[in-house]
Amino acid sequence: MPLTPVLSKRFGTQQPWKIENYERLDGYAALRKALTMAPDDLIAMVKDSNLRGRGGAGFPTGMKWQFIPQAKPGEPVKPHYVVINADEGEPGTCRDLPLMMNDPHSMIEGIIIACYAVRAEHAFVYIRGEAVHAIRRVTAAVNEARAKGYLGRNILGSGFGCDITVHAGAGAYICGEETALLDSLEGRRGQPRLKPPFPATNGLYDAPTVVNNVGTLASVPYIVLGGADWFKEMGPEGSPGPNVYSLSGRVANPGQYEAPMGSTLRELLELAGGMSRGKELKFWTPGGSSTPLFTREHLDTPLDFDATVKAGSMNGTSAVQLFDEDDCVVRAVKKWSEFYRHESCGKCTPCREGTYWYVGIYERLENGAGTEEDLETLLDLSDNILGRSFCALGDGATSPVSSSIKYFRDEYLAHVEGKGCPFASDRALAGAH
Repeated sequence: MPLTPVLSKRFGTQQPWKIENYERLDGYAALRKALTMAPDDLIAMVKDSNLRGRGGAGFPTGMKWQFIPQAKPGEPVKPHYVVINADEGEPGTCRDLPLMMNDPHSMIEGIIIACYAVRAEHAFVYIRGEAVHAIRRVTAAVNEARAKGYLGRNILGSGFGCDITVHAGAGAYICGEETALLDSLEGRRGQPRLKPPFPATNGLYDAPTVVNNVGTLASVPYIVLGGADWFKEMGPEGSPGPNVYSLSGRVANPGQYEAPMGSTLRELLELAGGMSRGKELKFWTPGGSSTPLFTREHLDTPLDFDATVKAGSMNGTSAVQLFDEDDCVVRAVKKWSEFYRHESCGKCTPCREGTYWYVGIYERLENGAGTEEDLETLLDLSDNILGRSFCALGDGATSPVSSSIKYFRDEYLAHVEGKGCPFASDRALAGAH
């Protein structure tokens, strides 16, 4: 597996977040090249590279840029915006924060290139409110870029101008959903909007808007410099390029690991030193807690947008959480369900009520009052939430529930027959709370 770093090539160098050090390693060379190209040619290059959004959905980036309507001669010009989703609230996900802390200028350069491509003059970086250090670092990097002439009215004498505003969110997971993020940016309560219309035509301030993830835009400068064909050499044809995988849980060396899209968990575990307690892998998430669980039999499943779907899950945010044979799957799903109940915005009944009932049933199972009928109730609840909730939060909440019952029904039944959690350590934890 080729491991030449791309996205993380500046990590570990002397103060990689400083603009002087960024410029020493090809920093802003891609912007200079992009400004010599026609905006539509730039969009075509990104489209040809098949860069897919790293925020979870995996939508083709070039196609998203192409959706932005451009005014014809003589028509009034409506403002265009680029919005960066740096909320990163998915449990187990820690990919955007290291990028923003170690190499914020790669994202900023990608933002400026995106603004030029879609003819936007302003971009907003929406960062999760708890990420105070990242907010400060990105703000400082934006100021550095502005002082060097990479932001402003006439960037590098090209006649094109744009600026960036860094916005701190208030710590709501729902604001990771792009339309809820836009409402929050506009000063309203973060709740998802009805679609259509879509942000491409009616986004921020009802204007055409591109919403991209941090990792997506940080990839753009490398595509501009290396070309679409170079980018497609890494990973599978359907979802190429480098990717940053977050490994956490029962792993010897948790952290972020850059590898080509389509890498397997077996390969990632070799990089991370294997399991941490000498126990066998039991279950894991390929893309965060809102993706269906995988088991040991999926160790060699390529982790990309297409192969994971074919295997029954989703690549999501590439947040790999690992659990071993001494971990209780029921307790893990209970904790995730508590998170989704807390973070539901309450706008739609299936999600608001469904996640509430999830937690009640899991508490009964853990405390010894569960019945076999509770398993069917959990599945019925999942059927009523999936596809009926207003946004993807509800759908995501069903993923660990239905997949854990699919793979570990016997463990659920052991909770019923044994009047509580059969894992002693988890039973002690439940009692402590």
